Amino acid sequence: MKKVIILSILSIAVFACKTNTATKLDNKTEVAMKGNWVVASVYYPGSEVIKVNSFGLADSQCFVGSTWKFVSNNNKGDMALTKMGCPAFSSPITWFVNKDGNFVMKVLNADEKAKRVREGYVLRVANVAENSFQLVDKIDVGGTMTDVVYQFQRAN
Repeated sequence: MKKVIILSILSIAVFACKTNTATKLDNKTEVAMKGNWVVASVYYPGSEVIKVNSFGLADSQCFVGSTWKFVSNNNKGDMALTKMGCPAFSSPITWFVNKDGNFVMKVLNADEKAKRVREGYVLRVANVAENSFQLVDKIDVGGTMTDVVYQFQRAN
């Protein structure tokens, strides 16, 4: 019964807009993230039994294998969900990394200006290396803040 309650709580959990979006940029981190990336894994405690809806788009495990492109000189890019059995999704994005180490992203519709999009997502950037980095979100799981870790690997 406890698992059912936890699953119910998490199945309706959606990544909410967060407010720490200071705009002083961390250009060094942005340049390190420039290029084409693939999400190699998504992990959080209980991920084998608990479902999390990422970015209001799909189950977090649908993001494994998703492709992302980050252009650092204009803070634009795109992302696409490509996993079989998951909703097909592709969209342009705007993004930046602020001096607090937060990755701030807006998912755009075709031909939509970022300033018209009111909702966005803020994740912490971690473990930036030449060929990998992590984006970490915090979600509420039964009253406990839990990290959801998106592990990115540089695409060939």
